[in-house]
Amino acid sequence: MTTAARSTALVMIQPAFTDAERLALAGFLAGYRGLTRDAYTLDLRQFTSWCRARSLNLFAARHADIEGFARDLEARGRARATVTRRLCTIAGFYRYAVEEELLEHSPAAHVRRPRVDYESRAVALDRNELGALLVAAGLGPPTEHALISLLALNGLECRRPLVPISSIWVWSAGTGL
Repeated sequence: MTTAARSTALVMIQPAFTDAERLALAGFLAGYRGLTRDAYTLDLRQFTSWCRARSLNLFAARHADIEGFARDLEARGRARATVTRRLCTIAGFYRYAVEEELLEHSPAAHVRRPRVDYESRAVALDRNELGALLVAAGLGPPTEHALISLLALNGLECRRPLVPISSIWVWSAGTGL
C-alpha cells in the first residue's frame, strides 16, 4: 500500500482580472442602473467567462476573439437581436476603456453585428396600441368606431373585412346590415 505525501506548498491563484480590467468593468457598469445595468452585467459576465475558458485576458482580446464570441453565440442558437445587444455592450465597454485611457484601442471597434429584423412579430395589440386604435377610430365615422370597438371589446380578429367598412350601416329606423 502506498501513501500520498501531503504538501504544504502554497499555490498562487491568478486574479480573475487585472486592476485596469477591474476598474474598466466597474466604471462602465457604474454609468447604468436598473434593468440596463443588469443586462450589461450579464452580457459582460458571459463574455468574460468565454474569455476565461480560452485563457484570454480581457484586455488581450483581439477583434478576431470578439468575432469568435459572436459566432459561438450564434452556434448555440442565440437570437440575432441577443447577439447584437451583447456585441453592443462589449463595444461600449471597450470604448469606455479607451476613453478612460485604460486601453490604447478598442478591439470591438469594427466587429460585424448580425442584421436585426425590426419588423414586429407580435400577433396582437398591446394596451397602448389598442387605445391608439380606438382613439383613431373615434375620430372617423361612427360606423368605423363601432366596428373597431366591437372587435376590441370582444377580442376578435379581423384580417380582412368581408365588406368595406364604409358600406356598413348602423341599425336605425329600418336600415341595417
